[in-house]
Amino acid sequence: YTDGKPTQGGFASSMVVDQKFVVKIPEGMDPEQAAPLLCAGVTVYSPLSHFGLKQSGLRGGILGLGGVGHMGVKIAKAMGHHVTVISSSDKKREEALDHLGADEYLVSSDATKMQEKADTLDYIIDTVPVFHPLEPYLSLLKLDGKLILMGVINTPLQFLTPMVMLGRKTITGSFVGSITEIGEMLEFCKEKGLTSMIEVIKMDYVNKAIERLEKNDVRYRFVVDVAGSKLDQ
Repeated sequence: YTDGKPTQGGFASSMVVDQKFVVKIPEGMDPEQAAPLLCAGVTVYSPLSHFGLKQSGLRGGILGLGGVGHMGVKIAKAMGHHVTVISSSDKKREEALDHLGADEYLVSSDATKMQEKADTLDYIIDTVPVFHPLEPYLSLLKLDGKLILMGVINTPLQFLTPMVMLGRKTITGSFVGSITEIGEMLEFCKEKGLTSMIEVIKMDYVNKAIERLEKNDVRYRFVVDVAGSKLDQ
């Protein structure tokens, strides 16, 4: 706020903002679909665009299949990439392959399969928000491959320098995106018919939704229908 105290977030049916921070929602795009794209959608689109990874034919990995990861699969596939989902268990194999359209599913604890896929990926989008070793994933990258960090982790990550040096690999990061990229991403998603997997809720369910978020019990985004909640009545 203007007195220096932090805002705590909230919900409103309307708000006043500087026009520099406004983007146009493409005609025909449902508002409940636009909302998660403004976060998870551009978070994935931005590094693919910035690092020159938009051309078709690339082989990419999506590490972690959550809110950002599932949009990573959809956007990368729409760009014409061969997409491998990398996860710590087999639990999301069916969802990744059958529902999201990934080409392959790789369990990171399967040493044999990980070895077979060494030096095969042009990039990996790493969405894991907790401490994890980087070496297993660096080994999957081709020459000049990029490991793009997106998980917010408050402990230092470690890697052996030869893992980067011997393949001239890059460890980099990206966080959300610019207003320009948000506009491009919305038009891209409209053109390709991309949607996020969401659960629309009313305001009277918000507290329960927060509880479910803490338990990681949402696939993959809650969207609050403020107008439909009829708060002014």
